[in-house]
Amino acid sequence: MAKERILFHSEGIPFVLKQKGEIRKWIKATIANENQRCGDLSFIFCSDDYLLDMNIRYLNHDTLTDIITFDNSEQEGLIEGDIFISIDRIKDNASSFNTSERDELHRVIIHGILHLLGYQDKGKEHKANMTAKENQYLRARTF
Repeated sequence: MAKERILFHSEGIPFVLKQKGEIRKWIKATIANENQRCGDLSFIFCSDDYLLDMNIRYLNHDTLTDIITFDNSEQEGLIEGDIFISIDRIKDNASSFNTSERDELHRVIIHGILHLLGYQDKGKEHKANMTAKENQYLRARTF
């Protein structure tokens, strides 16, 4: 049986995720609801500069972003990956979208999981579907 680990790290910034246990349960429930299994997942919280450097280096995109997801899945139905999240973007986007930093962070966390589950966000229809799924799983939080 595959390991099921969800790890949280910060890279170069003083950020500590709150409610780790509840977030792990929420992520696992989301994956199970999509009829997949949770494997090894790492969330790395970082700065805009760190994520911009990764965006340029690995994706050839010279733009700020809130998240980059690397899919490490090797087995059908087993979700594994590394998800890098810019806390700077979370703060700015929360202010821009008039939402709490907590809710914006959770939206971006679940956005990364949805990418690993196969959802896309390029194009109007895909983006609308992704946003609907994000909203569905944000409403499903019990914490």
